[in-house]
Amino acid sequence: MNKHLFTITAVAATGVVVFALAGCAGGGASAADDKTLRVAMGSPGEAQIRVWESVAEQFEAANDGWKVDLNFQDDDMYQTIGLPNLLNGRNAPDVYFEWAGNRLATRNDDGFVADLTPFVEDGPLTGVLEDDQYGAVTADGRILMVPHIADVTNVLWYNTEILDAEGLEAPTSWDELLEACDTLAADGIVPIASGNKDLWAAGNWLAHLVSRVVGHEEYDKALSGQADFDTPEWKTAFGYVEQLAQHKCVNESVNAIDDNEGAQLFFQGKAAMHAIGSWLVSWAIDEAPDLDFDFVNLPAMPGEADPDSVIGVITGYVVNAKSGHDKQEKAAEFLALLSSAENTQAFIEAEAVPVTATASASIDERTIRLNSLLSEAPVVISPPDTGYDLDVADAFYRSLAEVLGGRTSADDAVTQLQEQTSK
Repeated sequence: MNKHLFTITAVAATGVVVFALAGCAGGGASAADDKTLRVAMGSPGEAQIRVWESVAEQFEAANDGWKVDLNFQDDDMYQTIGLPNLLNGRNAPDVYFEWAGNRLATRNDDGFVADLTPFVEDGPLTGVLEDDQYGAVTADGRILMVPHIADVTNVLWYNTEILDAEGLEAPTSWDELLEACDTLAADGIVPIASGNKDLWAAGNWLAHLVSRVVGHEEYDKALSGQADFDTPEWKTAFGYVEQLAQHKCVNESVNAIDDNEGAQLFFQGKAAMHAIGSWLVSWAIDEAPDLDFDFVNLPAMPGEADPDSVIGVITGYVVNAKSGHDKQEKAAEFLALLSSAENTQAFIEAEAVPVTATASASIDERTIRLNSLLSEAPVVISPPDTGYDLDVADAFYRSLAEVLGGRTSADDAVTQLQEQTSK
């Protein structure tokens, strides 16, 4: 067993999560003699895990007597029950991965977020990031998280060769998108691949679409429970999702396959386009190295409120407020080390692009353009499942899936969504 790694076994049949801990000091994270720094996150993949293990080794070498335990969980498990169980467990993490937005605010309200401001202003984190990079993770003058990755969570990727062969340009307007769907479907090509079994894949894309129509302020109010979904504007927005179904824009299996299977349709040349996030670049380079592909942002919607909005997330690492002050300072040192030039380059080579990275020959030019798209966007839309209450996000995603799959009309879906979120 790697000395930096917790092993975790999930017993699905009983819902019990059993933790087997490697190298843990007893007595919990607050014990005075505890010199184990615990770090938790969803699994970032083998290449990035190797970088994390290297950072842990660097930290241990520089801090005599300290050990780092890295806890990598299944992503879905971590996002739902995994992290709450860890935070409320006997050996809670001192550093943990989180999304900016509602999730971070919830952790803060629950008392699991340390104020990093002193460490940024005059401590280990001084100068690690530019001041403006903390804007989205600051509340009431308190810096709550060290940003690590900024992702555009949805654009429209397209297969250049297929569009060229069909005499099509990458669609930049709604009418162009529907026309492309008609042409491609008539020739037996899936216009837009999507694997929405887990609801978020198409849900992210369609959430951005409807936000463009109702406007980001109304989108935020409705998902935050401060306004109704059941309005003419929301029904109009859902009506565009209904048009996607009517024009056979997505594979018939859209709600039956997962995001991996959806991507494979695109990688294998069975679909002309694919709506997904910035991580597709490294994924495609690994699994479809000969694929000639590029992206456009969401095509412009008729009469839209936010024509240049981008949907994206900032993720990073939080220091647990329940860890003692010494632990918090060591956690800040660890996060500063994580963001060093050497480790930033290692993450780039592992196909991740930290916010500390600058444009270089080792970063794919599409990734550079995506980062610019996000940083220059006048409006950044938060995905429902990271920016808002998960129950509301789930209801929203299910309603969108029903319409995209042709099972429910736009009007009925909005009415049902209102009923579900008003309970």
